[in-house]
Amino acid sequence: MSLRRLLTQGTRDVSVTAVAVTLGLLVLEGARQTYPEPKTVQLTQDLAIGAVACLTLLVFRRRWPVRITLALTVGGLFASSVWGATAMAVFTVAVHRSWRATALVTGLNVSLILITFTLVPAITERERIESMIVFVLGYAVLVSTGLLIRSRRQLIWSLEQRALQAEEGQRLRVEEARHLERERIAREMHDVLAHRISLLAVHAGALEFHADAPADQREAAGVIRQNAYEAMEDLREVIGVLRAVPKGDTTSMPDAGGDESAREAERPQPTLADLPALVEESRRAGAHITLDDRLPGPDAVPPRIGRHAYRIVQEGLTNARRHAPGARVRVTIEPSGSGGLDIEIANPLPPGPARTLEPPGAGAGLLGLRERVDILGGTLEHGRTGDGRFRLHARLPWPD
Repeated sequence: MSLRRLLTQGTRDVSVTAVAVTLGLLVLEGARQTYPEPKTVQLTQDLAIGAVACLTLLVFRRRWPVRITLALTVGGLFASSVWGATAMAVFTVAVHRSWRATALVTGLNVSLILITFTLVPAITERERIESMIVFVLGYAVLVSTGLLIRSRRQLIWSLEQRALQAEEGQRLRVEEARHLERERIAREMHDVLAHRISLLAVHAGALEFHADAPADQREAAGVIRQNAYEAMEDLREVIGVLRAVPKGDTTSMPDAGGDESAREAERPQPTLADLPALVEESRRAGAHITLDDRLPGPDAVPPRIGRHAYRIVQEGLTNARRHAPGARVRVTIEPSGSGGLDIEIANPLPPGPARTLEPPGAGAGLLGLRERVDILGGTLEHGRTGDGRFRLHARLPWPD
């Protein structure tokens, strides 16, 4: 337990005990006015019992609130000054225990008070009724206050738990988004490497079995084909678990001249050449997109960079469609001065106040884009601009 919490609890305990002492002295003074000639020994005994009751309340009220209340209720039969400690013990039960326990000890104390005032012979009927009403209302205020404090603490605890769960859920969603994006990139790299290595195996196999090739070249081609085959096996072993293979699929790895290997090798990956089709598809869905392609041609960008550029534009259009539906989006692709590719997706922000509550998973796509850009050693920037737009900008370098 922290020092701050200890100090807070100590302050509350001392405050409750101080109120108990004050109430006990008031009740004792009322008893002295009812019986104006008490013996000195009885007064001292009453104060001593009251002091023990208040000390017991201070030390044990949090640990055994119901037991302490019952014990103080019995002590109230022998000393008037104990009644203050008993009332605050009932208050403690209302704060720390269920409403059933609170109703039990409150009913017991109120019943005892009513019986006590009924048996007091030295007061008038009006004084008896007024005293009963005052004590019953006092207990009602104490119990109601204690129940309100307990409800407030439970509400705060519930809100804290929800905040922790929401924070943990957001953390898990971010981690899941990163994991899924890395899986997707790994699958994509698996396809790319499978394509390249299988082509290598096909050509090496053709050279190995070419009738006019010298024997040493056929032998070297056989070594290349065998190593390409083993590389494909290793690749499937390491990364292939990320691909869902249908049960019973017996597709073999590529070998020399097989049709299955050709189909495996010809899995297309999107590049910048497919970007106009992506934009047109979004336009058919109702989006307003302007594509500003300043590249001399699709072949000016290496295929590896083009694949990632395509995914960046795809995610940027998805974000614009989700967060600014109907807005006009401008996609700009141009060579950068430092030997790379600049990609910018910009759209006006929707009218009205900024969103303060994002849907679950918001921002996961941008995390995936950052994973892609980091792999290439590029930079990614996104956010609101001063002229009321949202801008996503990526710079992808490529070797000369």
